[in-house]
Amino acid sequence: MNVDPRLLGGIGTLIAVAEAGSFARAAEVLHLTPSGVSRSIARLEARLGVRLFERNSRSNTLTEAGHRFFAEVSPLLVGISEAASHAAGDAVFVRGRLRVNCDAWFASLMLAPRLQTFLDAYPDLTLDLVVCDRLGDLVSDGFDVAIRFGEPEPSGLVTRKLLDTRIVTCAAPSYLARRGAPGHPRDLASGHECLLFRDPVTSRPFPWEFHRGGEVFGVKVSGRLLLNDVATSLSACLAGLGIAQPMALGIDAMLRDGRLVDLFPDWADERFPLHIYHPSRHLCPLIVRAFMDFVVATISAGDREPQPQ
Repeated sequence: MNVDPRLLGGIGTLIAVAEAGSFARAAEVLHLTPSGVSRSIARLEARLGVRLFERNSRSNTLTEAGHRFFAEVSPLLVGISEAASHAAGDAVFVRGRLRVNCDAWFASLMLAPRLQTFLDAYPDLTLDLVVCDRLGDLVSDGFDVAIRFGEPEPSGLVTRKLLDTRIVTCAAPSYLARRGAPGHPRDLASGHECLLFRDPVTSRPFPWEFHRGGEVFGVKVSGRLLLNDVATSLSACLAGLGIAQPMALGIDAMLRDGRLVDLFPDWADERFPLHIYHPSRHLCPLIVRAFMDFVVATISAGDREPQPQ
């Protein structure tokens, strides 16, 4: 097998530029000069006969051809790196930077309270956890893995379903003492203050639905507080500002100990899926596998609130 080392070097440079976002930042990572990085990319483009980057004074972004090439070669280089680690007896170590695109609800209520365990297990790992409203383009945005609620859109990503969580209609005891408890979901249409949550796609409040068996109906609720942050929405509900419709994942302990009251337990058949994504089609990097295992363990812990250490 005849492998051109200059081709492998050029591919490594391409990945560094794609992840760093500019030739200058990639040069710092690779311990090269920006002109050296530029020449390496130019040689690779000449070898392939396509333009891989759109260049400007502030950043460098992958072209469509560059995006396809990056998606194909990055998992192959990961495989080479891991094979080298195995050969050196170093495969048990997880090291480097892991960049995660994460849903705000899962990041705030499930991951953040438990991340110390993950970081303690892998002291040579740096975690870049970015809360995003949507999945976006995982590869071109430089993410290694994503955790998102909702049904997955068609893509070339590897997708694994983690769970379905139910939607809960709940309120704090202080709100119910002040405004009374609704007897039926339809009672929410008048006389109750509901905490509205903004859909990041439409910028309008999410509609409220109620599911029981095969029966589904919507209720046109109203409220003076419109929010786009899940942590703020949960805090507002706990403070008695209104009735909310959060996901059960992460708040089961609050429902059990009475901080929140499930208003319609008979109308709780609406489910919302959680998926994890990664771009490697052939080989999943060791660092990504370690994080995925941690996420699965976190979900298995379920509604058990982590105890202070």
